[in-house]
Amino acid sequence: MNVQIEQPRRGPSLILLHSIPMFAGVPDSQLEQIAKVAFHRRVARQTVIVRAGDSTDSLYVLISGSAKVLNSDDEGREVILTLLGPGEFFGEMGLIDGSPRSADVMATETCELLVITKNDFKRCLTENFDLCLNIMKSLVQRLREADRNIESLALMDVYGRVAKLLLDFSENERGARVIKRRLTKQDIAKMIGASREMVSRVMKDLENRGYFKVEDGRIVILEKRIPTAPGGQFPASAAATEAS
Repeated sequence: MNVQIEQPRRGPSLILLHSIPMFAGVPDSQLEQIAKVAFHRRVARQTVIVRAGDSTDSLYVLISGSAKVLNSDDEGREVILTLLGPGEFFGEMGLIDGSPRSADVMATETCELLVITKNDFKRCLTENFDLCLNIMKSLVQRLREADRNIESLALMDVYGRVAKLLLDFSENERGARVIKRRLTKQDIAKMIGASREMVSRVMKDLENRGYFKVEDGRIVILEKRIPTAPGGQFPASAAATEAS
């Protein structure tokens, strides 16, 4: 798939940079330097922003839209490593260790990106401790998430993996747990290593039993806690579904 990117537009505002978690605590004097070297790019839905194996030349920050990080084999089978939303970034690992891109990143919606080139990114890191600390915190968080995902694949059945993923992607909104981002059954299947049909059956069972409801196109987790613990007491119908 060809990458179609509009001509870059320079000059993100300090207000925009302050809204991005990666730049939390970075003083305005440093943000002004970042604003001078960073530029915007807008990419269309289904655009492959970076490809696995490519040389790493830039850091990308998602300002709006959404994207998925994935790997695929020669037969076209995909596994989704994570989904990205506004404020999240990618491409930092290769800039730090000099390795090629480790995965594809594809826009799932039209995306507005903030791009910082490799040399400018390294200079920003050497000049600002808070930025280094924020990057390290993000890497640690991703490592913890990877550990939890490996644990769920090893210890949970499909029912538990679906339930855990729904909880992981939910956010607090006025006391309710809501999944704000678009999350298709196909995406869930590719993230937990199951078939779309199995995911559909499990989600239907969860909804019928009152663990969540769909409201205005969003999934709302209800007060009843979705059971996810390995060896937990899952509904008998789900166990039968899994065995079928």
